[in-house]
Amino acid sequence: MNLASLDLNLVVALRALLEERNVTKAGRRIGLSQPAMSAALARLRRHFDDDLLARAGTRYELTALGLALLDRTATACDLLERVFASQADFDPAREEHEFTLIASDYAVAVYGAELARTIHAEAPGIRLRFKQAPTENIDDAGELLSTVDGLLMPHGIIRGFPTVDLYRDSWVYVVADDNPDVGEQLTLDDLARLPWVTYQRTYDAPAARQIGLLGIEPRVEVSVDSFQLMPQLVAGTRRVALVQRRLAERLAGFVPVRVVEPPYDAVPLQEALWWHPVHTHDAAHIWLRETAARIGEAVDVERPVISGPPI
Repeated sequence: MNLASLDLNLVVALRALLEERNVTKAGRRIGLSQPAMSAALARLRRHFDDDLLARAGTRYELTALGLALLDRTATACDLLERVFASQADFDPAREEHEFTLIASDYAVAVYGAELARTIHAEAPGIRLRFKQAPTENIDDAGELLSTVDGLLMPHGIIRGFPTVDLYRDSWVYVVADDNPDVGEQLTLDDLARLPWVTYQRTYDAPAARQIGLLGIEPRVEVSVDSFQLMPQLVAGTRRVALVQRRLAERLAGFVPVRVVEPPYDAVPLQEALWWHPVHTHDAAHIWLRETAARIGEAVDVERPVISGPPI
């Protein structure tokens, strides 16, 4: 497909038509008259050789191809907006800008809060928006990354995209302070027989895969989409949970649980910032990455961040 032969305005029209499923409403949304929107729909139907919108009584429904295009078109529009919002120069002390990062509650608590504090001090016009990391399988990381400025996620889950390492962490287990079944040390037998609290996701991080390689199939009693809630769901029970050391040590003083080392050499965790290649040469994003790396280095050695002149 030769992009030079396409009218990219049709992408905006296509998105409006697929989401509104009404020619008049779609036209009103993007500032086109009803005849102009009907003409755009006719062109799109010729291009795709498909009705896209099919009448069902008094309303329209999407065809199978229309349904397939719905998410793709939204992603394409988001990506185009980011392409044309790119900047050659960026002054963080003067600019007003919003960065959107996908991150788990663990990453926000351990790292994101420090990043936000530093940006608040050094770049008062910059806003950070954290979105919850998806719990479903990340089949299309490119589509996910095309809609945001970055993804905070450890190595071992996605690959093939630019990244910068932030900080290291390790895995530990938490058990209730009064759990009578666990002594000073956990055993593999303990992990096999005790009920578990797990992070609710269908994809496996290296640490979760390692448990399976040891021949242990966790007996999951509770699953939750928040790492910070896991110790609370362990407290006062016989349950066990695998969590990141930095988070466990922060929460252990507030929740009646204790931290126990794994009875095996747990794979380390290297948290990183991943981004779509479209951002690589954007001045604003370069500043974000450099700042993120600086904060990551400080978190890694657990020293306070000293704010200075913007990078």
